[in-house]
Amino acid sequence: MKNSKLLPYVEGAIVIAMGAVLSMITIFKLPWGGSVTLLSMLPIVVYSNRYGIKQGLVVAFVFSLFQLFQGIGDGLFAWGLTPTMLIACILLDYILAYTVIGLSGMFCQKGEWGRICGAIAALLIRFACHFVSGVVIFHSVGTLWDGFSTDNTLLYSLLYNGSYMLPEIAFTCIGAFVFFKAPAVKKIITAK
Repeated sequence: MKNSKLLPYVEGAIVIAMGAVLSMITIFKLPWGGSVTLLSMLPIVVYSNRYGIKQGLVVAFVFSLFQLFQGIGDGLFAWGLTPTMLIACILLDYILAYTVIGLSGMFCQKGEWGRICGAIAALLIRFACHFVSGVVIFHSVGTLWDGFSTDNTLLYSLLYNGSYMLPEIAFTCIGAFVFFKAPAVKKIITAK
């Protein structure tokens, strides 16, 4: 099966399933969406580094659909968004935000540090999607935590989305660093 054309598809299905299961293990969850999970983005990061951006984006897109369905189950439609805001939220906070994880293989030819830098870049782009959504869609919410609120839309979005994305990025990149350091992983990632 090593030389099979089916291998990328099989591995893609496996990493989507792994990411889906890991995304259900939450360390903490915020009321208007967003959570810190147990390395749920790492399987997509690894896949993108193994097979490149094109296939990474395809797998990440399918993963984004799972995240959307999970968001619907978590009450996305109960947030009181207008139809236009709901569509924008679906596109920015789910489809685009999770699909860009597939870009993490952008520097994979640069070795171990290139893979880590690619992961950081892709996850920062994901953060940017959530940040824009916070500014454009959720700007009227204002209250962040008990006793703290702000009328500054940019600050609100930065603090709210940063409160879960910063730990999520840090955990994923630490996990990727440890994972990519393993000799067996290096051999698998670089095998074609």
